[in-house]
Amino acid sequence: MSALAPLPTRRDEAWRYSDLDAAARTWPIDEPDRFVVAPGEQRAISLLQDAGPAETVIRDHRIEIGAGGTLSVHLLDVGGALGRVTFDVTLAEGAHFELKAALIGGGEQTIELVTTVTHAEPNATSAQTVRAIAAGKATTSYLGQIRVARGAQKTDAAQSFKAMLLDRTATANAKPELEIFADDVKCAHGASVGELDKAALFYMASRGLDPARARALMLQAFIAGLFDDMADEGERDRFDAIALAKLEALG
Repeated sequence: MSALAPLPTRRDEAWRYSDLDAAARTWPIDEPDRFVVAPGEQRAISLLQDAGPAETVIRDHRIEIGAGGTLSVHLLDVGGALGRVTFDVTLAEGAHFELKAALIGGGEQTIELVTTVTHAEPNATSAQTVRAIAAGKATTSYLGQIRVARGAQKTDAAQSFKAMLLDRTATANAKPELEIFADDVKCAHGASVGELDKAALFYMASRGLDPARARALMLQAFIAGLFDDMADEGERDRFDAIALAKLEALG
């Protein structure tokens, strides 16, 4: 997104659920971060967004993955009045993109993830797993588009989004989208929104667990596994600790 780009409006589908007042406070934004994965290269990126409660954070990423290349991204998005992260990914032949993300918001936060994954050539694969938790009056959103170009046969792409609402005033938005121009592909997406199991919470409380701690443990289980395959053990422990602290702070 160019620094000269006009302030978005809700007519722009990618900004439909966003906090435009918060965005306006930091506009114009920086140019996107660009990543290029060379043909055959394997890379991993971990992104933590834990800005202060009054900050606005908008991080755009443009990613190109060369033939046979692989990129694995782990994202923990928990901070800011508006914490917005976007990925625009283009896959060459035989490339693979994998995203595992946790979005956690409380108070009046808006936490959002927007992805566009373009399968430009044949035999590429992608998998996106997103888990969202919202408490108070927070809003979490995932807008994910998969584009399969004409001729990009043998594409295999999947999206999975699950959200947990802790209060009736919290909101979760999901907009999975497939745009397919090839006929020999495998593409799937799923989205669900739910609440914590009250019977399970009661059971844990009856066994002596503090209710807040019991809720945090159930929420930790909800996002469990997202960061288990991070190669850097120290980074994995840091992500887990920050996620748990955020969950406990939700009350």
